[in-house]
Amino acid sequence: MAAAAFPPPPVNTIDWSNVGFRVREVNGHIESHYSQKTGKWSPLKFVTDPFIRIHGMAPALNYGQTAYEGLKAFRTPSGDIQVFRPDRNAARMQHSAEFISCPPVPHDLFVDAVKAAVSLNAEYVPPHETGAAMYIRPQIYGSSAQLGLNPPEEYMFCVYVLPTGVYHGTHPVNALILDEFDRAAPNGTGSAKVGGNYAPVLRWSERARNQGFGITLHLDSASHSEIDEFSTSGFIGAIKNGEDVTLVVPDSKAVIDSVTSDSVQELGRSFGWKVEKRSIKYTELPQFSEVMAAGTAAALVPIRSITRRVAPTTPASIASTVKEHARLSSDSESEKVTFIEESQEDAGPICLKLLTQLKAIQQGKAQDQFGWNAAVSAADGSKVEGVPSATNGNGQTVDQMD
Repeated sequence: MAAAAFPPPPVNTIDWSNVGFRVREVNGHIESHYSQKTGKWSPLKFVTDPFIRIHGMAPALNYGQTAYEGLKAFRTPSGDIQVFRPDRNAARMQHSAEFISCPPVPHDLFVDAVKAAVSLNAEYVPPHETGAAMYIRPQIYGSSAQLGLNPPEEYMFCVYVLPTGVYHGTHPVNALILDEFDRAAPNGTGSAKVGGNYAPVLRWSERARNQGFGITLHLDSASHSEIDEFSTSGFIGAIKNGEDVTLVVPDSKAVIDSVTSDSVQELGRSFGWKVEKRSIKYTELPQFSEVMAAGTAAALVPIRSITRRVAPTTPASIASTVKEHARLSSDSESEKVTFIEESQEDAGPICLKLLTQLKAIQQGKAQDQFGWNAAVSAADGSKVEGVPSATNGNGQTVDQMD
């Protein structure tokens, strides 16, 4: 019998015009286990059960010994499948694992696991014309029982995938600065994608969302005077002076080294723009003609405005430093810097140019001059154990399941 053509077409159990941003069950995920006794990671294994058996005393559950990554796979116009920058994400997961005392996931093991997970779930990579993608979630955590506050004997590395739609699109969102909550200590884990960096901000983000703010922004916790990053994404400011454009990103050890932000910076350089990585004072915000939030899920989100609940008469305010600016407005309890007027429903020209080129490379519509994409083949799925003779995921969403 001839082997089935790869990649398979997208499943017909999903309304691809309305993919959404929710968890859907696919064929399975990839697992590898590490033992302190052997000092090795086990061969990659394909597991169809989406649920993981883990001891209730595992450090992942009790001490937050967990880290994760996020990347995407796309279907090209010709129907092929490629993963965007797995090498870069492999390095970043090693960085995060070090922070939480987990053994590093070897580079080749990480890349093989990511490509195998996509290959074995290829029918869930959305059609090219939808603009949607397959989201990839590698994760690592301490998995064996451990009562004492010291590293456990065993660890797990898993890679989950699921089809997702466009998270934000190019509709501008309003941002709120969180002065009441510090995301990371100056010498803490702010540069790592560890669980403890995200759970505490959930209630603050939800509160902000209910008040009309689509995203929250963190200042440095030491002085609350410098920009760190958005709760879900990296900060990128753009300064336009005639035809000259400069992209500015924070130079802070309390922020995640965003792969998307790094890609955008490279694109900017290829356009002939300048790129600066430096400290960004809060009071500099009016100097930016555009501000963007860069992250895996949303790519680039245009920021309409940034509001801070600080009286304009206080020394920390922009009003006290720059006095007046066309982008600055205030009342007795807060001040706001506006980059996109309410009448404008789309992103600014700098954001649109960057986002258009980034997506074109990711989706195979433009030449990948940077070598960012990694092709996925049927052979990638054959590198793991436990693969059934046929996969038959049903495309159900979690909330449809009993």
